Amino acid sequence: MKKNKILVFVIACGLLFGACNQSEKESAEPKVAETQTKESEPWGAIYDSLVNLKEPVFKQERFDITKYGAVADGKTMCTNAFREAIKAAVANGGGVVIVPVGKFLTGSIHLESNICLHLEEGAEILFSKNANDFLPLVTTSFEGLELMNYSPFIYAYNKKNIAITGKGILNGQANETNWWPWKGSTSEGFAYGYKEGQPSQKDSLNLPALMKMADDNVPVQERIFGEGHFLRPNFIEPSSCENVLIKDVKIINAPFWVIHPLKCNKVIVDGVTIESHGPNNDGCDPEYSKNVVIKNCVFNTGDDCIAIKAGRDNEGRRTAIPSENILVKDCKMIDGHGGVVIGSEMSAGVKNIFVEDCEMDSPNLERVIRIKTNTRRGGVVDGVYVRNLNVGTVKESVLKINMRYAIYGNQTGDFIPEIRNIVLENVKVNDGGKYAIMALGHEKSPIENVTFNNVTIGKVQEGYLLENIENLNLINTKINR
Repeated sequence: MKKNKILVFVIACGLLFGACNQSEKESAEPKVAETQTKESEPWGAIYDSLVNLKEPVFKQERFDITKYGAVADGKTMCTNAFREAIKAAVANGGGVVIVPVGKFLTGSIHLESNICLHLEEGAEILFSKNANDFLPLVTTSFEGLELMNYSPFIYAYNKKNIAITGKGILNGQANETNWWPWKGSTSEGFAYGYKEGQPSQKDSLNLPALMKMADDNVPVQERIFGEGHFLRPNFIEPSSCENVLIKDVKIINAPFWVIHPLKCNKVIVDGVTIESHGPNNDGCDPEYSKNVVIKNCVFNTGDDCIAIKAGRDNEGRRTAIPSENILVKDCKMIDGHGGVVIGSEMSAGVKNIFVEDCEMDSPNLERVIRIKTNTRRGGVVDGVYVRNLNVGTVKESVLKINMRYAIYGNQTGDFIPEIRNIVLENVKVNDGGKYAIMALGHEKSPIENVTFNNVTIGKVQEGYLLENIENLNLINTKINR
């Protein structure tokens, strides 16, 4: 296949391209063609089922944690009080565990089936700064690899009908002296408190060891980390759960990924505000999950606002559970590496992603829509449908698709990814940064079927950077005009 193969249809658009001065090898302006392609109609039964996804329902008996020994002074450990309140609610056949006004310090909270954890307005849960308060080890995940590690701060495994609700605050207390330095970042201005010589996830016995265990197919129960290791826990992780609701809470200062539904079905994240600018502080990361709705949320994050995952490399291929049927609706994205992102841990595949009626605006928001993979990850992305976005400013690009994403050294392999059917329609952008579209496909697997329909980008620096893309449709699209 010829390198830099690009096939573009421009239809009824009055299109103007600006500032495309790089060499033809590196960038190509779309060419006008007379052929018109038929627009797909993806917003059908799957979308309707997501819009109509129902919240779980709970018994209304209330179990106030202060009745089980919790003290609202922000200093007294309340781990046992949470545990006893949940235990009492379980004995009742379910119910609502109440966190009243005040500050409550705790270790990990483990939810059971038919339990709603409700934070009243004025309530704040402070999660301990002592890693030992998140023992014993549980089956969890780190960057797309399963392991035995510190418990996520709020965790549920193989449960049904669970919820975290209310107008209170979940405070992970992560900062430059707690959790964040474990990242081992040495980037100037982004060290997050790390100093050379301190232990970090990059040490050979930590993430590199986990990656090798996954490559060697070591059973998860034998991938023992936690104490003596430095892999940060997720904040909220329902794992292998069904009917999950996270609603209205504010989440701040996360150690790692904030909301991580893992192998879940029927998840609603509604009205949540996330403010956390630490390393890998993705806002919401559905992984191996299906039928997920993320709506009415505000994301102000140190990494991707929303990142859809499906396992890393051989682990993802063995697990073979795609992430599918995911709706992002009526959300606001402020800071972040990307507004809605797929990858890079997506080896089991991602399909049927819907994004609509969102607002994105920040000079620190790098991309609107991003898909990232490489030939170690592989994976198939099929069907990303975006409409009705209002975008102020982004730093790099409106749409970025990269099959050469590289981190942690050499990321080449024999698993050629596939990416197809990406549609953006009715999108208005004030300042798109460098590129309207940055799409870098693989010469053995071109990106297929990308459509911009009724997209207006008021300003962009260099227009397009395109390699190995087939069937790029620009319909009623205006750029730099």
